[in-house]
Amino acid sequence: KWGEKKWPPRDAPTTKRDSGLLYHVHAAPGAENRTWARSIELQIQEGDVGDLYAVGSAIAVRAKVRPGSQPAEYVYDPSGTWTYFSQIAGQTGRCIKQPDNELPHGQWNTVELVCLGPDCIHIVNGKVVMRLYGPTRIDGAAPAPVTSGAIILQSEGAEIFYRDVMVRSITAIPQEYRA
Repeated sequence: KWGEKKWPPRDAPTTKRDSGLLYHVHAAPGAENRTWARSIELQIQEGDVGDLYAVGSAIAVRAKVRPGSQPAEYVYDPSGTWTYFSQIAGQTGRCIKQPDNELPHGQWNTVELVCLGPDCIHIVNGKVVMRLYGPTRIDGAAPAPVTSGAIILQSEGAEIFYRDVMVRSITAIPQEYRA
């Protein structure tokens, strides 16, 4: 859940509190003068919990363009077309979760991430908000699958509280989250 404190440069009253869960991390933080390590990010930002940022990597999501958005914003849609996201020059690497299942400020949210092989699932308060496929390294001579790596809990200038953090191995996608 979010605390009340904020720090510059993100301390304006209208600035969203921002954090994230970076997974399949495959470069050191700060490498290549990057702020965040190459990874896939399950965004934890007020109003945006569950969004994707492909941080110096690539991953596919079924998505559709949000009508009227300029530049184009992509929204997760299980009936959409497979779209590759990558946060590289000229691209945000962002896909917006659907539905919004975040609880109001001050309440505890449960954020789950399920990854097995090429499949990743973002879950917010028990609801699947995005299914992703094929996390890919793009920092080598040729793109390569990435299905493991460190996990980073991110904080960007706002007080956030985490509790009951658990990591466990799985051999199958849990029944309740299968497509």
